[in-house]
Amino acid sequence: MTQAPPDAEARRAISPVICYPTDTLPVPDLGLYRSARATAGKVGEVLVPPREGRCFEVKAGQFFRISSVEGPQVGDLNLHNLHDLKERFFSGKTRALHGTHVTTGERLWSNLPYLRPMATIIEDTLGWYGIDPYGGSVHDVIGTRCDPYTGNLLAGGHYHHCCHSNLTRSLASHTGLPLGEAEMLVHDVLNVFMCTGFTRDTGQYFMKASPVRPGDFLEFFAEIDLLGNLSACPGGDCSSEHSSDTAACHPLLVEIFSPVQGALGGWSSPPVNAYDRSHGR
Repeated sequence: MTQAPPDAEARRAISPVICYPTDTLPVPDLGLYRSARATAGKVGEVLVPPREGRCFEVKAGQFFRISSVEGPQVGDLNLHNLHDLKERFFSGKTRALHGTHVTTGERLWSNLPYLRPMATIIEDTLGWYGIDPYGGSVHDVIGTRCDPYTGNLLAGGHYHHCCHSNLTRSLASHTGLPLGEAEMLVHDVLNVFMCTGFTRDTGQYFMKASPVRPGDFLEFFAEIDLLGNLSACPGGDCSSEHSSDTAACHPLLVEIFSPVQGALGGWSSPPVNAYDRSHGR
Protein backbone atom coordinates (compact mmCIF):
# COMPACT_ATOMS: atom_id res chain seq x y z
CA MET A 1 0.00 0.00 0.00
CA THR A 2 2.88 2.41 0.69
CA GLN A 3 5.11 1.47 -2.26
CA ALA A 4 5.75 4.43 -4.54
CA PRO A 5 4.21 4.19 -8.03
CA PRO A 6 6.44 4.45 -11.11
CA ASP A 7 5.42 8.07 -11.67
CA ALA A 8 5.97 9.15 -8.06
CA GLU A 9 8.57 11.79 -8.88
CA ALA A 10 6.42 13.23 -11.64
CA ARG A 11 3.52 13.57 -9.22
CA ARG A 12 5.74 15.29 -6.66
CA ALA A 13 7.04 17.66 -9.33
CA ILE A 14 3.61 19.11 -10.12
CA SER A 15 3.66 22.85 -9.44
CA PRO A 16 1.51 24.12 -6.56
CA VAL A 17 -1.43 26.48 -7.04
CA ILE A 18 -2.25 29.23 -4.54
CA CYS A 19 -5.65 28.37 -3.06
CA TYR A 20 -6.78 31.94 -2.47
CA PRO A 21 -5.21 34.49 -4.83
CA THR A 22 -5.47 37.79 -2.96
CA ASP A 23 -5.24 40.21 -5.89
CA THR A 24 -8.88 41.21 -5.41
CA LEU A 25 -8.74 41.63 -1.63
CA PRO A 26 -9.42 45.22 -0.53
CA VAL A 27 -6.05 46.83 0.12
CA PRO A 28 -5.67 48.68 3.44
CA ASP A 29 -4.65 52.30 3.10
CA LEU A 30 -1.51 52.17 5.24
CA GLY A 31 -0.65 55.73 4.29
CA LEU A 32 -3.94 56.97 5.72
CA TYR A 33 -3.64 54.80 8.82
CA ARG A 34 -0.10 55.94 9.53
CA SER A 35 -0.99 59.58 8.96
CA ALA A 36 -3.85 59.24 11.45
CA ARG A 37 -1.58 57.37 13.86
CA ALA A 38 0.83 60.33 13.85
CA THR A 39 -1.97 62.48 15.35
CA ALA A 40 -3.05 59.89 17.92
CA GLY A 41 -2.79 60.30 21.65
CA LYS A 42 -2.71 57.52 24.19
CA VAL A 43 -6.10 56.87 25.78
CA GLY A 44 -5.49 53.70 27.76
CA GLU A 45 -3.22 50.81 28.60
CA VAL A 46 -3.39 47.34 30.11
CA LEU A 47 -0.42 45.48 31.57
CA VAL A 48 -0.80 41.71 31.18
CA PRO A 49 0.99 39.91 34.04
CA PRO A 50 3.13 36.83 33.35
CA ARG A 51 1.07 33.61 33.03
CA GLU A 52 -2.17 35.62 33.08
CA GLY A 53 -4.65 37.10 30.63
CA ARG A 54 -6.29 40.52 30.41
CA CYS A 55 -9.01 42.03 28.21
CA PHE A 56 -9.00 45.46 26.60
CA GLU A 57 -11.43 47.45 24.46
CA VAL A 58 -10.58 49.34 21.29
CA LYS A 59 -13.01 51.41 19.22
CA ALA A 60 -13.10 51.28 15.44
CA GLY A 61 -10.61 53.82 14.09
CA GLN A 62 -8.31 53.55 17.11
CA PHE A 63 -4.94 51.84 17.31
CA PHE A 64 -3.54 49.30 19.73
CA ARG A 65 0.05 48.26 20.32
CA ILE A 66 1.34 45.10 21.99
CA SER A 67 4.86 45.57 23.39
CA SER A 68 7.55 43.56 25.09
CA VAL A 69 8.50 45.62 28.13
CA GLU A 70 10.79 43.64 30.45
CA GLY A 71 12.09 40.55 28.70
CA PRO A 72 11.42 38.20 25.78
CA GLN A 73 7.79 37.09 25.97
CA VAL A 74 5.18 35.77 23.55
CA GLY A 75 1.46 36.38 23.79
CA ASP A 76 -1.72 34.68 22.60
CA LEU A 77 -4.29 37.12 21.22
CA ASN A 78 -8.05 36.69 20.83
CA LEU A 79 -10.27 39.32 19.22
CA HIS A 80 -14.06 39.65 19.43
CA ASN A 81 -16.57 42.10 18.06
CA LEU A 82 -17.16 44.23 21.15
CA HIS A 83 -20.94 44.17 20.58
CA ASP A 84 -21.33 40.56 19.40
CA LEU A 85 -18.89 38.10 20.94
CA LYS A 86 -19.91 35.43 18.43
CA GLU A 87 -17.95 37.35 15.80
CA ARG A 88 -14.34 36.56 16.54
CA PHE A 89 -10.91 36.18 14.99
CA PHE A 90 -10.67 33.37 12.41
CA SER A 91 -7.04 32.25 12.42
CA GLY A 92 -7.63 29.53 9.83
CA LYS A 93 -8.96 31.87 7.15
CA THR A 94 -6.36 34.50 8.04
CA ARG A 95 -3.74 31.80 7.47
CA ALA A 96 -5.32 30.76 4.18
CA LEU A 97 -5.36 34.35 2.91
CA HIS A 98 -2.02 35.67 4.20
CA GLY A 99 0.11 32.66 5.10
CA THR A 100 1.31 30.97 8.27
CA HIS A 101 2.69 34.19 9.80
CA VAL A 102 1.44 37.77 9.50
CA THR A 103 3.15 41.14 9.38
CA THR A 104 2.68 44.76 8.29
CA GLY A 105 -0.16 45.36 5.82
CA GLU A 106 -1.91 42.09 6.59
CA ARG A 107 -5.20 41.72 8.38
CA LEU A 108 -6.89 39.61 11.04
CA TRP A 109 -10.21 38.33 9.64
CA SER A 110 -13.38 37.34 11.50
CA ASN A 111 -15.19 34.01 11.41
CA LEU A 112 -18.05 32.99 9.13
CA PRO A 113 -20.60 34.33 8.33
CA TYR A 114 -19.08 37.74 9.08
CA LEU A 115 -15.68 37.34 7.33
CA ARG A 116 -14.41 40.91 7.38
CA PRO A 117 -11.24 42.62 8.57
CA MET A 118 -11.16 43.08 12.32
CA ALA A 119 -7.71 44.67 12.57
CA THR A 120 -4.86 45.62 10.23
CA ILE A 121 -1.19 45.39 11.21
CA ILE A 122 0.42 48.77 10.58
CA GLU A 123 3.83 48.32 12.25
CA ASP A 124 5.95 45.29 13.13
CA THR A 125 9.39 45.82 14.65
CA LEU A 126 10.19 42.15 14.01
CA GLY A 127 9.44 42.43 10.31
CA TRP A 128 13.17 42.07 9.67
CA TYR A 129 13.17 38.43 10.84
CA GLY A 130 11.61 36.96 7.72
CA ILE A 131 11.89 33.17 7.39
CA ASP A 132 14.92 31.56 9.05
CA PRO A 133 16.87 28.49 7.84
CA TYR A 134 14.56 26.19 9.82
CA GLY A 135 11.46 27.62 8.17
CA GLY A 136 10.58 29.57 11.31
CA SER A 137 9.00 33.01 11.40
CA VAL A 138 7.19 35.24 13.92
CA HIS A 139 3.53 36.13 14.67
CA ASP A 140 1.98 32.82 13.68
CA VAL A 141 -1.58 31.83 12.92
CA ILE A 142 -0.68 28.13 13.05
CA GLY A 143 -0.75 27.26 16.73
CA THR A 144 -4.05 26.96 18.53
CA ARG A 145 -2.88 28.16 22.02
CA CYS A 146 -1.46 26.02 24.81
CA ASP A 147 -4.33 24.40 26.70
CA PRO A 148 -4.90 22.15 29.72
CA TYR A 149 -6.67 19.45 27.70
CA THR A 150 -3.69 18.73 25.44
CA GLY A 151 -1.43 18.96 28.47
CA ASN A 152 -3.55 16.40 30.28
CA LEU A 153 -3.61 14.17 27.19
CA LEU A 154 0.15 14.17 26.70
CA ALA A 155 1.49 14.41 30.24
CA GLY A 156 -1.38 14.12 32.71
CA GLY A 157 -2.01 16.69 35.40
CA HIS A 158 -4.09 19.85 35.50
CA TYR A 159 -2.13 22.99 34.68
CA HIS A 160 -4.32 26.11 34.96
CA HIS A 161 -2.11 28.94 33.66
CA CYS A 162 -1.81 27.90 30.04
CA CYS A 163 -3.09 30.41 27.49
CA HIS A 164 -6.49 28.78 27.00
CA SER A 165 -7.23 28.98 30.71
CA ASN A 166 -5.75 32.48 31.00
CA LEU A 167 -8.00 33.70 28.17
CA THR A 168 -11.01 31.94 29.69
CA ARG A 169 -10.55 33.53 33.12
CA SER A 170 -9.87 36.94 31.59
CA LEU A 171 -12.95 36.88 29.37
CA ALA A 172 -15.16 35.68 32.22
CA SER A 173 -13.88 38.42 34.52
CA HIS A 174 -14.29 41.18 31.92
CA THR A 175 -17.75 40.21 30.69
CA GLY A 176 -19.30 38.68 33.80
CA LEU A 177 -20.02 35.48 31.88
CA PRO A 178 -19.87 32.17 33.75
CA LEU A 179 -16.53 30.45 33.27
CA GLY A 180 -18.04 27.67 31.15
CA GLU A 181 -19.73 30.11 28.77
CA ALA A 182 -16.61 32.23 28.46
CA GLU A 183 -14.54 29.16 27.62
CA MET A 184 -16.75 28.39 24.62
CA LEU A 185 -15.93 31.82 23.18
CA VAL A 186 -12.15 31.42 23.46
CA HIS A 187 -10.72 30.64 20.04
CA ASP A 188 -7.55 29.99 18.06
CA VAL A 189 -5.09 32.81 18.43
CA LEU A 190 -2.55 35.07 16.84
CA ASN A 191 0.69 34.02 18.53
CA VAL A 192 2.22 37.46 18.96
CA PHE A 193 6.05 37.42 18.89
CA MET A 194 6.16 33.60 18.84
CA CYS A 195 8.70 32.05 16.44
CA THR A 196 7.33 28.86 14.89
CA GLY A 197 7.20 26.69 11.81
CA PHE A 198 6.98 23.11 10.63
CA THR A 199 9.89 20.66 10.60
CA ARG A 200 11.01 19.74 7.09
CA ASP A 201 11.35 16.01 7.82
CA THR A 202 8.26 15.17 9.91
CA GLY A 203 6.05 18.21 9.29
CA GLN A 204 5.63 18.80 13.03
CA TYR A 205 4.82 22.17 14.52
CA PHE A 206 7.86 23.59 16.28
CA MET A 207 8.71 26.62 18.40
CA LYS A 208 12.04 28.27 19.09
CA ALA A 209 13.33 31.22 21.10
CA SER A 210 11.49 34.34 20.04
CA PRO A 211 13.68 37.17 18.74
CA VAL A 212 11.53 39.69 20.63
CA ARG A 213 13.27 42.06 23.04
CA PRO A 214 12.03 44.91 25.25
CA GLY A 215 10.91 47.75 23.02
CA ASP A 216 9.68 45.52 20.20
CA PHE A 217 6.01 45.86 19.32
CA LEU A 218 3.23 44.87 16.96
CA GLU A 219 0.71 47.62 16.23
CA PHE A 220 -2.80 47.37 14.80
CA PHE A 221 -5.54 49.58 13.41
CA ALA A 222 -8.97 48.54 14.70
CA GLU A 223 -11.34 48.12 11.77
CA ILE A 224 -14.36 47.46 14.03
CA ASP A 225 -15.11 47.92 17.73
CA LEU A 226 -13.01 45.24 19.41
CA LEU A 227 -12.76 43.34 22.64
CA GLY A 228 -9.19 42.08 22.79
CA ASN A 229 -7.98 39.35 25.10
CA LEU A 230 -4.26 38.70 25.53
CA SER A 231 -2.42 35.99 27.47
CA ALA A 232 1.24 36.28 28.46
CA CYS A 233 2.19 32.68 27.65
CA PRO A 234 3.64 30.52 30.44
CA GLY A 235 6.33 29.48 27.95
CA GLY A 236 7.98 32.91 28.16
CA ASP A 237 9.95 33.22 24.92
CA CYS A 238 8.99 29.58 24.07
CA SER A 239 12.63 28.54 23.75
CA SER A 240 12.13 25.26 25.59
CA GLU A 241 8.63 24.49 26.83
CA HIS A 242 5.25 25.91 27.64
CA SER A 243 2.40 25.10 30.03
CA SER A 244 4.65 25.06 33.08
CA ASP A 245 5.99 27.36 35.76
CA THR A 246 9.66 26.79 34.91
CA ALA A 247 10.16 29.21 32.00
CA ALA A 248 11.17 32.82 32.67
CA CYS A 249 8.06 34.91 31.94
CA HIS A 250 7.49 38.64 31.59
CA PRO A 251 4.52 41.00 31.27
CA LEU A 252 3.17 42.36 27.99
CA LEU A 253 1.88 45.90 27.57
CA VAL A 254 -1.18 46.83 25.52
CA GLU A 255 -1.54 50.53 24.70
CA ILE A 256 -4.51 52.15 22.97
CA PHE A 257 -4.25 55.31 20.87
CA SER A 258 -6.98 57.51 19.40
CA PRO A 259 -6.40 59.83 16.42
CA VAL A 260 -7.70 63.38 16.30
CA GLN A 261 -11.13 63.93 14.82
CA GLY A 262 -11.09 63.95 11.03
CA ALA A 263 -7.67 62.32 10.74
CA LEU A 264 -9.17 59.28 9.00
CA GLY A 265 -10.99 61.32 6.37
CA GLY A 266 -13.78 59.30 4.76
CA TRP A 267 -12.75 55.95 6.24
CA SER A 268 -15.59 53.74 7.48
CA SER A 269 -15.71 50.44 9.31
CA PRO A 270 -16.06 47.46 6.93
CA PRO A 271 -19.50 45.82 6.70
CA VAL A 272 -20.02 42.11 7.29
CA ASN A 273 -19.50 39.81 4.32
CA ALA A 274 -21.95 40.32 1.45
CA TYR A 275 -22.68 36.63 0.76
CA ASP A 276 -26.47 36.19 0.75
CA ARG A 277 -26.38 33.06 2.98
CA SER A 278 -28.90 31.21 0.79
CA HIS A 279 -26.49 28.23 0.45
CA GLY A 280 -28.08 27.15 -2.80
CA ARG A 281 -31.67 26.89 -1.56
